[in-house]
Amino acid sequence: MKVWTRIPILAALLILPLAAVDADGADGADGMVTTQSNHSVAMTADKLVSTLKSKGMTVMNRINHTEGASKAGLELRPTEVVIFGNPKVGTPLMQCAQSVAIDLPQKALIWEDSEGTVWLGYNDPEYLKQRHDIEGCDQVIKKIEGALAGFAKAATE
Repeated sequence: MKVWTRIPILAALLILPLAAVDADGADGADGMVTTQSNHSVAMTADKLVSTLKSKGMTVMNRINHTEGASKAGLELRPTEVVIFGNPKVGTPLMQCAQSVAIDLPQKALIWEDSEGTVWLGYNDPEYLKQRHDIEGCDQVIKKIEGALAGFAKAATE
């Protein structure tokens, strides 16, 4: 086999491991910011809810997907979603691009991966900016980025 015919094979061998990302780990979803937690799923969710309330956010719901799975006779590693928001922050974003309302209120996903590591993830505001073609709202996006990062840090440390 000539050297130039081996190059595509070598390239494929180098690229394949990069494509094999663990789907339930931190790199599982496009447009999601993830932070590893030092706590259990329940404790991380408790800390997040407490932090959100202390910052004047409205917690609309907390969904325990593991309990739902159990009621259906199925197993699921600890997985919770916290739904929260504040019209003072969300409304200006919707004024920039009303379609972003499909992604509001904000949601935080807290889950335990197959290795026992707990993660907190949320939609990256930059991803939402691209998804909804938001222009002229960079200040709002930056404010949301900072707030979400702060909430995640408080819940996971």
